[in-house]
Amino acid sequence: MISKYRQLFKEQFTAEKYQALKDDITSDFNYDPTFRLGETPFFISNELKSQLVEGCNEVIAFIQKDDFKELTNKSLDLNIKVPNEDEHSNFIIIDFGICEENGEIVPKLIEVQGFPSLFNYQVNLFEKFQKQYPFLKELTPFLNNITPKEYLENLEAVFCNNHPKENVVLLEIEPEKQNTKIDFYYCKRDLGLNIVCVTDVIKKGNQLFYKNDNGEVIQIKRIYNRVIFDELNLRTDLKMNFNFSDELDVEWAGHPNWFFRISKFILPFLKGKYFIETTLLSDLKEIPEDLENYVLKPLFSFSGSGVIFHVKREDIEAVTEKELYILQKKVNYIPIVKSPDGKVKAEIRMLCTWKKDDAAPTLLCNLVRLSRGEMIGVKYNQDKDWVGGTIGLFER
Repeated sequence: MISKYRQLFKEQFTAEKYQALKDDITSDFNYDPTFRLGETPFFISNELKSQLVEGCNEVIAFIQKDDFKELTNKSLDLNIKVPNEDEHSNFIIIDFGICEENGEIVPKLIEVQGFPSLFNYQVNLFEKFQKQYPFLKELTPFLNNITPKEYLENLEAVFCNNHPKENVVLLEIEPEKQNTKIDFYYCKRDLGLNIVCVTDVIKKGNQLFYKNDNGEVIQIKRIYNRVIFDELNLRTDLKMNFNFSDELDVEWAGHPNWFFRISKFILPFLKGKYFIETTLLSDLKEIPEDLENYVLKPLFSFSGSGVIFHVKREDIEAVTEKELYILQKKVNYIPIVKSPDGKVKAEIRMLCTWKKDDAAPTLLCNLVRLSRGEMIGVKYNQDKDWVGGTIGLFER
């Protein structure tokens, strides 16, 4: 924590400012986000920032290994495989819990995703916080000293890859019903991408089309993909005119295969001080006696679904598809963010993009989730205060 700014925020915070912050977000689209907004940013010290960057670089180095695709091919064998996979993911999302180990604060890798997150919302959230607390202009949520303008230019380059914006769509399942809808709205406003439901896509031959706001039929040349297969597989009621497994004349911003390759599937491969002991259930030689120190997680679920915190022997024995689950050592999240009535736990999501022709990903920004409960996700903290989604701020 940066004590100077933590104290400034504490002195200036009021319930009225918090409500004004929420109202400011709501006013942009006359829409109130369905997830809880945390009252405060997370003020990140240079020491913690260095640890986060170091941890990210170690994850990225593994993903850049020459044999990474060979190592992760099995993840596709276990799921749907989509044709025309590109050389690397356009997105790497790296989640760290802020933990305590041997009396020291250390970020521990919780999850990695080859899938986008709230890229557009976060830059706007920072702007909203600055309106209520002008001193926050001294800080930044961005890595590498970039500006908000440069940040959006990076997103546009990754999402569109030089295609005209009318030929690029944000694709989702019933986007109007998603908790992340506010991010879609900002994406449309700030980058000009159309938001399209999977059921509204028109297929002609191997090409895809959509109807714009004027009712014109427009070819889709690139898809900014926000579809989670975990959800898609459950929605047997959806009537789609195409399948993801079709041979299509379309590019992907976030090819679906990377959702599986860069996922909990790679956690057992990662070793080091920022990584947690993780075992694929199919590789587990014997069930540990101290199961109270472990968490059982499905490999490819999203937003915490299917996670068992209080693991019992019968939970492990009941899993039939053991290659689809991991057993992970629990970590000790340390309450670190000061609130009026105690401290709150934090998890930091580092947001990376990877342009088509770049040799490596770019660390761009972050998202923070504050929690008082066992589960960190914002949907698990709806009935509490000083929790929810927010942003981490670094010293310039």
